[in-house]
Amino acid sequence: QVQLAESGGRSVQAGGSLTLACEFSGTTLDNYFLGWIRQAPGTDREGVALFLADGKSTRYADSVRGRFTVSKDSANNTLYLQMSDVSPDDAGTYYCVAGTMGWGQIEWQYWGQGTQVTVSS
Repeated sequence: QVQLAESGGRSVQAGGSLTLACEFSGTTLDNYFLGWIRQAPGTDREGVALFLADGKSTRYADSVRGRFTVSKDSANNTLYLQMSDVSPDDAGTYYCVAGTMGWGQIEWQYWGQGTQVTVSS
């Protein structure tokens, strides 16, 4: 059974930094697309960072590029999201996801329970 467990969400001041972690169990990180998706109250989900299934390439939403970094530790089956220079717009619930390519788009088959990030100005 595949499980994803996020941690690291907390309250942080604007301009500050934090790192989210997602520990995988029941599978390895290999061969999956991995990502971080966030959702603020009253808004749609937004994909913020993506790790391609090649295990090397990353993609970022325009809103976080240059401030967020996604990385993984395959030995420990953990995905990370380093967040810097955060703003109140970065607040929300952050979900760790894993999926495979379906019909022309990534199908996110596995989701964590989410971790809450609060940003105070």
